[in-house]
Amino acid sequence: MTAQRIKKLTVEEYVALEQSTGIKHEYHNGEVFAMSGGTFNHSILCSRIHIQLNKQLELNKKKCETLTSEMKLHIEAFDKCFYPDAMVVCGDFKRPENFKDAIINPLVIVEVLSAKTANYDRGDKFAKYRSIDSFREYILIEQDKPSVEIYYRKDANNLWQINYYEGLDKTFHLQSLQIDIAMKALYERVVFKMEDKK
Repeated sequence: MTAQRIKKLTVEEYVALEQSTGIKHEYHNGEVFAMSGGTFNHSILCSRIHIQLNKQLELNKKKCETLTSEMKLHIEAFDKCFYPDAMVVCGDFKRPENFKDAIINPLVIVEVLSAKTANYDRGDKFAKYRSIDSFREYILIEQDKPSVEIYYRKDANNLWQINYYEGLDKTFHLQSLQIDIAMKALYERVVFKMEDKK
């Protein structure tokens, strides 16, 4: 998703703006950015990762909840709010003190990449996400080819490990949840650029 910048607001004004307009905004130290819609592939992949996470969590009897991009993530260390494409929380939801329509304790965060957001998702945004103590696994999904990049740390003090999966015949493993997801299931009905030209 891309964002359109508007004037600086207090947290209270930010919450009131979203409640009154029904439009999602990222919040960055008083600056808010209205979120715009994504592509067909982005939408399909957000839906598919949510379905696959839920399915595998249920099959493996994990007491975790998968959240869509409708749920806000507040990063307390930087006073910022984001709408990741998906998140997984295990155990109780923890919320910021100053407003209750966000969470602060995801175990897993998912972003579907685009040409415009890929560098930001891998760079500045990931740097902010890493300040979250509960955060253990970051899933980056390409929308123009069957490719998934996964960053994992065992605990908040560990270095991040990186695993790459490419091709519809692969299955990727999420270490923090101990589940596997088939690339073929994730990319079902996604239309790649090569197919667009036919």
